[in-house]
Amino acid sequence: MTARADALLEGLNPPQRQAVQCVDGPLLIVAGPGSGKTRVITHRIAYLNRHVGISPRRIAAVTFTNRAAREMRNRLTALMGDGAQRLTAGTFHALCASVLRRDGEVIGIPPDYVIMDDEDQMNLIKQSMEQLQLDPKRFPPRSVLSAISRAKSQLLGPDALAAKADGHYDEVVHRVFAAYQASLARSHGVDFDDLLGKAVELFRRAPEIRDRWQERFIHFMVDEFQDTNTAQYEIARLLAGKHRNLAVVGDPDQSIYSWRNADIRNILSFKKDYPDATIVALSQNYRSTRTILDAARHVIRANSQRIEQELFTENGQGVPIRIADTYSEEEEAQEVIREVQRLMEHEGVTLRDCVVTYRVNAQSRALEEACLRYGMPYKIVGGVRFYQRREVKDLICYLRLLENPFDEVSLTRVINVPARGIGKRTVDELLAWANSRDVPAYTGLQMLESDDYHSPFDARQKRQLTGFLSLLNGLSALKPEMELPQLIDEVLEQSGLRRAILESDDPDAEDRLENLRELRGLSAEFADASADESLPAFLERIALVSDQDVLDEDEQQYITLITLHQIKGLEFPVVFITGMEDGVLPHMRSIDDPDQLEEERRIAYVGMTRARDRLYLFRSLRRRMFGSFGSSRRSRFLKDIPFGLLEAPERGQRFGNGDTGRPERELAAVGADGAPVQAPPFKTGEKVTHPVFGLGIVVDCSPRPGDYEVTVAFPGNQGVKRILHSYGKLEGAQRS
Repeated sequence: MTARADALLEGLNPPQRQAVQCVDGPLLIVAGPGSGKTRVITHRIAYLNRHVGISPRRIAAVTFTNRAAREMRNRLTALMGDGAQRLTAGTFHALCASVLRRDGEVIGIPPDYVIMDDEDQMNLIKQSMEQLQLDPKRFPPRSVLSAISRAKSQLLGPDALAAKADGHYDEVVHRVFAAYQASLARSHGVDFDDLLGKAVELFRRAPEIRDRWQERFIHFMVDEFQDTNTAQYEIARLLAGKHRNLAVVGDPDQSIYSWRNADIRNILSFKKDYPDATIVALSQNYRSTRTILDAARHVIRANSQRIEQELFTENGQGVPIRIADTYSEEEEAQEVIREVQRLMEHEGVTLRDCVVTYRVNAQSRALEEACLRYGMPYKIVGGVRFYQRREVKDLICYLRLLENPFDEVSLTRVINVPARGIGKRTVDELLAWANSRDVPAYTGLQMLESDDYHSPFDARQKRQLTGFLSLLNGLSALKPEMELPQLIDEVLEQSGLRRAILESDDPDAEDRLENLRELRGLSAEFADASADESLPAFLERIALVSDQDVLDEDEQQYITLITLHQIKGLEFPVVFITGMEDGVLPHMRSIDDPDQLEEERRIAYVGMTRARDRLYLFRSLRRRMFGSFGSSRRSRFLKDIPFGLLEAPERGQRFGNGDTGRPERELAAVGADGAPVQAPPFKTGEKVTHPVFGLGIVVDCSPRPGDYEVTVAFPGNQGVKRILHSYGKLEGAQRS
């Protein structure tokens, strides 16, 4: 072994070293949280290059976020130098987008195709349902789109879905599916699912193209394999089909995306699909304290759909986990912010060290209000994306039309932006007229320039429509002559977008102009940094940006608010998980479904294992759900955490671990002789009154020698109190 190759193995533990040196045949790396999997992936790629002699161009490393791909490429640059730039490292969608740009015409996808984002897809679904005269109240467009996405991820087209239809709703989905695909084709567009499905179709229908891509990739690696769906699994299988050097990295305990059609069976069945596969388990955690890791292990251990492994860490024990009971979601949010302030003042923690995570986006409202009330800077991941802001999306749609004038989603969005007298009725008539002639809307605009075609438009409408066509044609003529930033300047000027914002009474006008300047600046950075500085490449990059990709890498100080699904792949010194209640986590829709309940447990596990040093688990006794308030029970997952891992706060402390990890059952207190003293005085959830603190709700009633300790949540500034029953003068509210 060369000295350079040997250096790649230094500092690796034995399983990591085994994974790096396993270079032939299928390989499954079961990587627990914080086990150094990115290091293993990058060192394995560098090892293949240095020791085995594989060119970086012949290696593909696929992951699920641009952020992860960027981190991988940065580490590889440090290991391999400029050679890392020749590696194919990116997301499944980015890889398939490249394949379709190059070879998609074989199955009817033009090189200038446009990628439709979530908003575009929803608009097309609504248009399709309107054409089919379907009631959106009876058939919610979002649900229909989800059903179509689910079918596509399983590689089912409209006809295949129709063959499996079971009932009227499935028939409706099939009809919308067919109309939606026709609209995409007319617009020269694909959605995110099509990027995957069309790539599979291409490889299946064109063996010579599949063979060329198979020959290129001698080694094919997939990160986060537990998150793959049927289409992604098939892409990996096809591209690794010749050399069979398929290495997958993942952890079934972190499979939390079934709602995005991920299939945990892909990783659980890998050994069955590849009987000769080598399996390596990375079990040493380098991230979390022993306390945090032990708590997470006890939570996930209750699941059955998993690959058993015993995680361990050589890190210190760390501080106990704090479970906090609060009266309301507002109080929960305030206590989180107060604890962050305390950590900053007394523990040397910074805002950027802290993250608050939650199961559903609606939970962020109270947290945002608390941040504003206490003057704490915050950033929400997964809010309104930069590229979805109105003025930014308008500009992007103009740019998309310059590249692909058949993009009807973009055309209908900006044909009257800024206002130029083309109303919705005129646009609907244009679409209907073009559709009746079986041509795209752009071709319909071109036909209006000739007197040879009878149209439903009067002279004024024709003038306005052909004026928009002239604007597009004029800007398109400038495209070959200009660099991206200059082209954007021309679009802003000639379209009137900039002027319309300047002349508006919008109090946010300056912010909107700043957003446009930001997009122009991004185009300049892209042109400087990318080997392909073309408009199509820039538009593709924008379309493939994910929520995690907008996390700032600057030095600004703010606390991060993020969902448990979005936090996967990240880590923070201090993690607050809010909403640890049955009905929230686990989610109400999952409680009666064993498979979904296991996924909810995995979601909790993922959240807990993001923490390096401190972990807080918050629960509110009253939370607004579905528009009304209700009492909640502590999450069943909390009961799996051993009591010895939890902080035991001083009696009467404002918030503490109201749950001791015991099952919610009534326990009899015992005296010194072990005989029962009396039945528990109160039940969990019962309302009680106190002469000083007022009305409260019982959180816990635990036996103490000769007594009971009652934990009660009082509203407002009173907080959670722990009171001995014999001294506390508590009475049931109904008795007061």
